Amino acid sequence: MSHGSLDDDAVESYREAGAVLVEAMNEAREMVEPGRTHLEVAEWTEDFIRERDAGLAFPVNISVDPEASHATPRRDDDTEFGEEMVCLDVGVHVDGYIADAAVTVDHTGTPELVEAAEMALEAAVDEAGPGVEVGVVGQAIEDVIRGYGYTPVLNLSGHGVERYDAHTGPTIPNRGVDRSVELEPGQAVAIEPFATDGRGKVGEGTDEEIFERQGTASVRDRRARQALEEIEAFDDLPFAARWLEGDRVEMALRRLKQANAIKGYPVLKEADDALVSQAEHTLLVTDDGVEITTAGIHDFDG
Repeated sequence: MSHGSLDDDAVESYREAGAVLVEAMNEAREMVEPGRTHLEVAEWTEDFIRERDAGLAFPVNISVDPEASHATPRRDDDTEFGEEMVCLDVGVHVDGYIADAAVTVDHTGTPELVEAAEMALEAAVDEAGPGVEVGVVGQAIEDVIRGYGYTPVLNLSGHGVERYDAHTGPTIPNRGVDRSVELEPGQAVAIEPFATDGRGKVGEGTDEEIFERQGTASVRDRRARQALEEIEAFDDLPFAARWLEGDRVEMALRRLKQANAIKGYPVLKEADDALVSQAEHTLLVTDDGVEITTAGIHDFDG
């Protein structure tokens, strides 16, 4: 199986990242139950990944009910899981090569919404391959989700994953598109259908706990400089505010944002405050198909 322009070391690193992610995800999803805290699950998962000598491609995302993405606990967060729909999104890297995957744990009694995202992902994976337009993959996602009577989240999409960059081209829509680029051998892509019983649009909320360094900037504030030194260790990948040491972290991050040294990722929420489910895999596009590097977290993987 040829992986186009990817060399053997890169392919192996993608596979290793995927294997760590699968092990972490299958443990963490069992912890998502009423009475346990978001912070406990996030920190356990992140520690597990680090203990496997892998890196975090982004903070563990724990999105609940209408939340679709970018939700991660605060340092002192004591929020407990309840009778909710929980999307667990995990990113792992080995030497910068990234695996990105998500599952949905349902405690609302709405299994069909979870199944819609899962089956849409299965259809998308079956459709994907070299020379296939991403719009065709998106159409497969949309057809399955609408077939369940739900709506795909239209302004969220899958994406490429390159070394030390968790969100690159190509964009893989969750709906059909007439004109679009083709998948090519050597690409690593994350396909992630989102399904909802709302209108299918997300907007930015007010909470913001995930950040990413951008560009270079000088800051005079001592705490902001200290925070920036810590941030350099994250390899320009997204990080959580709770990963930073010391007091007054919130103030330091505010000053770094004002200096355009970092950017924030507000939590994304469904516009109708409706439930959202998610399913995601990372694939390597080969000369004759795809290789799923995160296989082992969805029912259809077997």
